Amino acid sequence: MRPSVEWHNSAVRILDQSALPGEELYLDLTTIEGVAKAIKTLQVRGAPAIGVAAAYGVALAAALNQELPDERRREGIQDAMETLGKTRPTAVNLFAALSRMKSRMDSAVASSLTDALLDEARLIHHEEEESCAAISAHGATLVTERSTVLTHCNAGMIATAAGGTALGAIVEAYRQGNVQRVIATETRPLQQGARLTVWELVKEGIPTTLITDSMVGYTMKAKGIDCAIVGADRIAANGDVANKIGTYAIAILANAHGIPFYVAAPSSTVDLSIATGSDIVVETRAKEEVTHIAGRRVAAEGCDVFNPAFDVTPNELVTAIITERGIIRAPYTEGLKQTVGRTGEGRK
Repeated sequence: MRPSVEWHNSAVRILDQSALPGEELYLDLTTIEGVAKAIKTLQVRGAPAIGVAAAYGVALAAALNQELPDERRREGIQDAMETLGKTRPTAVNLFAALSRMKSRMDSAVASSLTDALLDEARLIHHEEEESCAAISAHGATLVTERSTVLTHCNAGMIATAAGGTALGAIVEAYRQGNVQRVIATETRPLQQGARLTVWELVKEGIPTTLITDSMVGYTMKAKGIDCAIVGADRIAANGDVANKIGTYAIAILANAHGIPFYVAAPSSTVDLSIATGSDIVVETRAKEEVTHIAGRRVAAEGCDVFNPAFDVTPNELVTAIITERGIIRAPYTEGLKQTVGRTGEGRK
């Protein structure tokens, strides 16, 4: 399968996640507005994939402004970065990628600006690929023989533009013979688990059972779960984890049933500038995502809707955080600082 995000023929090529699993549709985005819309509307989703798409979007802005005088050209690229930065407030990889692209723009000479920004975007993408491979290897060591593993939302190849984080670890453990079944939640309200995670697992030939989000507790009790592995969109300095809405409830249920609850994410997702999860901005989305399914209204008219896209899981419910640099256990404040170093400083 091709990457879910890549640079192709002077365009940002994406796998349209909103079309899955019915259609494997690739789109070539040739405008900044198109890239921003794709991120905002979840055609591109998953924190690492968002960061890669934004980086390529900045390179696209440089190419589109190629004929302008240097000062105006840089202003146009800066405008593009501001547009992209307004798309999704919770995923830290977006802002980390834009910060790197801004630094590269500031240091590049006019004659090589486009090439410099494209090189930086490709480097960000390559680093995600290497990071996912290392996370998968580390995470697989936590999965014991003949395990049934639960996962939530989608943290696989299409969410990372690489090999996956949480799902990458599960796939690697399966290849080693240690996963007998994956339990995937549907992930309301947009069914990323049902549409995307199940699609990836089935393509890998992994035995998979789909459940609704409300079935997690009973499934843990009746069927048996050996561990849960999820991804993350932002991790605070103390180890609090922002991930897709529903993650917090799964962590509570895992804790109640004595099931290890692991978080797999690249170090770029750790934000040392945020002390605790209470400082993480949680995105809220349109009420139609809850009141409608596939464009058809399913809720009675006149009700209010609360639709946060993410929740925050307190660090005390997290058994371990899996990064490309190793597995971190409590106390997380010191462990994350030692493992991640300065990569989280200065993020907004």
